[in-house]
Amino acid sequence: EMSEMSERSKQNVAHGLAWSYYVGYLKIVLPRVKKSMEEFCRANPNVLACSKTWKLHILVPLSCDVCDDLEKADSNIQYVTDLTETTLARAGTKKRVYKHSLYAIRDEENQLWHCAVEYATPLQSLYAMSQDECAAFSREERLEQAKLFYRTLEEILKGSKECADAYRLIAYEEPEEAESHFLSREIVWHLRQEHHEEIAVLEGSHPHTPSTALDSAELNLQISVSDLPQPLRTDGF
Repeated sequence: EMSEMSERSKQNVAHGLAWSYYVGYLKIVLPRVKKSMEEFCRANPNVLACSKTWKLHILVPLSCDVCDDLEKADSNIQYVTDLTETTLARAGTKKRVYKHSLYAIRDEENQLWHCAVEYATPLQSLYAMSQDECAAFSREERLEQAKLFYRTLEEILKGSKECADAYRLIAYEEPEEAESHFLSREIVWHLRQEHHEEIAVLEGSHPHTPSTALDSAELNLQISVSDLPQPLRTDGF
């Protein structure tokens, strides 16, 4: 009965996508991100001067509108190069390649900020489901699923020792009126926060952990604890 209720309310969708994204991708690549960054910095010592930015920046647009080409999404975002790739045998595929792209983000003062950034790809599935009659996903349901995806992923990553300090989630709602450089400003805001964190550590003061542009409290709208997917049995099996 509980399973049927979850299916009717579509609660298992975002929850499952978040776990799949973590287990099938982030848990594999995030522990290797810093090593890739270190290798790049040895060859390019002046590009990634702030070590707090040596992580994967994951974009989570609540609209689920994912652009395959970041340079087309915002002209202030320019591709630089790919970081060292990881090759693994995975689920029957030999030499499966995992890699991340490094971008230069131009701010309003024409200063360049460099970071590895990409979208959370499961959001493409949520968007596609909202366009498919078989899934029967409304725009409002998609928004709630995107919020639940973010909150679930955030909790999973917070509890992951392997992924600690190797990522930054950037959740945001796009403005109603199109802004050509909204995305670059959003990313730069986070990079500045990371830069301030590093300065605080170097000066010996206690770093203030900034709230993200959209924190969990804001993403808690219309989603109570009881709404989250529950196990079918409570006896441990």
